[in-house]
Amino acid sequence: MNGMETKKTFKILFGGDIVGAPGRGAAARAATRFKQSGKADFVILNAENAAGGRGINARIAEELFAAGADVLTMGDHVWDQRDSYPLFDREPRLVRPLNLAPGCPGHGAATVETAIGPVTVVQLLGRTFMAATADCPFRAMDAWLAQPRRPGAVLVDIHAEATSEKIALRHFLDGRVAGLFGTHTHVPTADECVTAKGTAYITDLGMTGAHDSVIGRTVEPIVDRFRTGMPAKFEVATGDVRFNGVLVTLDAATRRALRIQRICEKEE
Repeated sequence: MNGMETKKTFKILFGGDIVGAPGRGAAARAATRFKQSGKADFVILNAENAAGGRGINARIAEELFAAGADVLTMGDHVWDQRDSYPLFDREPRLVRPLNLAPGCPGHGAATVETAIGPVTVVQLLGRTFMAATADCPFRAMDAWLAQPRRPGAVLVDIHAEATSEKIALRHFLDGRVAGLFGTHTHVPTADECVTAKGTAYITDLGMTGAHDSVIGRTVEPIVDRFRTGMPAKFEVATGDVRFNGVLVTLDAATRRALRIQRICEKEE
């Protein structure tokens, strides 16, 4: 490396579901801060709720990339902003679920060249208790891994409701990927671990957004909806903004995970 000491570890920051403008600000500041301080070499952000709580648009994607994000992942709200459809075809760093039907815009994986070689981010969409239509994530990932390619360190975002589905996928992919990280429920879990085979795992990263809320939305309309069953407009909340995610350390030579640390940073 031009006389420099070979890099021994590689640190990845993965931020949980960004909700609206408060979440975008917190995620952008965290990405910049971790990159500039050297605490992270690579940043992944789940941005499927970034545009007013539903989907993403080109302006928001560019803001997050400019702040330091290397890859953005999506989820079941991937198609909520119709104007964004062309963006998925032209922006290779924006990843939608791999197991959507053939012919959908965009890409289910993104490979980025880094100091330790290629790093590939893949997204899967769960099927249990999910309204979105998707093919089997187990079969889709198995087929993807079987194809000849040079993906390097593989990191997977499993966007799913059921904890059992995510944990089952952890066992299915154990040792076959460097990391498997759950998104979608907006509530962080306390089961982060590195398996004996070197896969970093957590069932859910949690939410980047306003925590004085019901998973990022203002409280009153949602409480009323539960109490009455009547339709209500859910607005993005603004109070108690936090960045939630994990910081993962990989062995640069083996691309196996060494450590995983939960991150929860409250905005001042």
